[in-house]
Amino acid sequence: MRRRRAVPRGLRRGISLRQVAPNAVTAMALCFGLTGVRFAMSGQWELAVGSVILAGVLDGLDGRIARLLHGESRFGAELDSLSDSIAFGVSPAIIIYLWSLQYLPKLGWVLALAHALMCALRLARFNAAIDADEQPHKSAGYMTGVPAPTGAGLVFVPMYLWFVTGNELFRSVYVVAPWTGFVAFLMISSIATFSWSALRLRRNIRLEVIAVAGLLAALLLTEPWATLLAISALYLAMIPFGIMSYRKVRMAARTATA
Repeated sequence: MRRRRAVPRGLRRGISLRQVAPNAVTAMALCFGLTGVRFAMSGQWELAVGSVILAGVLDGLDGRIARLLHGESRFGAELDSLSDSIAFGVSPAIIIYLWSLQYLPKLGWVLALAHALMCALRLARFNAAIDADEQPHKSAGYMTGVPAPTGAGLVFVPMYLWFVTGNELFRSVYVVAPWTGFVAFLMISSIATFSWSALRLRRNIRLEVIAVAGLLAALLLTEPWATLLAISALYLAMIPFGIMSYRKVRMAARTATA
């Protein structure tokens, strides 16, 4: 009589009810990211970029919902990585290619592939190190390289400028091509960047932060592209400060150890 192969308990039970909500949000993010490609194919560039940005907002919510409901799971982690690779790697690469890079023969497609590939490699590196005992950046409250959703937002900077000014210069392959390569490098790089989850607000400025968040939401609704452009510029300006800040933290840790 053939013996039945044992099935792990977690797989036998399937997904628990508390895990449904965060995984559903992750699936929505994936679908919004792919919908951006559909809009790009019909030349609806603002809707294409907006779909990917909305996917980024959903991506920022699914993890928090999972922690709030205590619905973290290995399934959710794997789904999140697959969703990020498609929504923030493949979709932006196709959108930016159809918008501009297609007019740069051969090299344009290579640069579009570079964005998708570097996004996938970054996520693979993150997954491979998730259980590692030694993670210098994470233990100090920093991230390694630029996160995938942020990379997707940054690669659209020439499109933000085009939406705001209407100047065809920002659609030129001589502007878009080097910028796409630069953002791909930021995603796969080992530089330390600030992690939002590691930020701690002082008690005396928390009301001000709430007010700024409300005004920022209003600006995103009324002037989305100019606001996204300002956010992107602020993030890029913070990268050198993140590198210097992490260097100071590492030096202090080495001094304390010595």
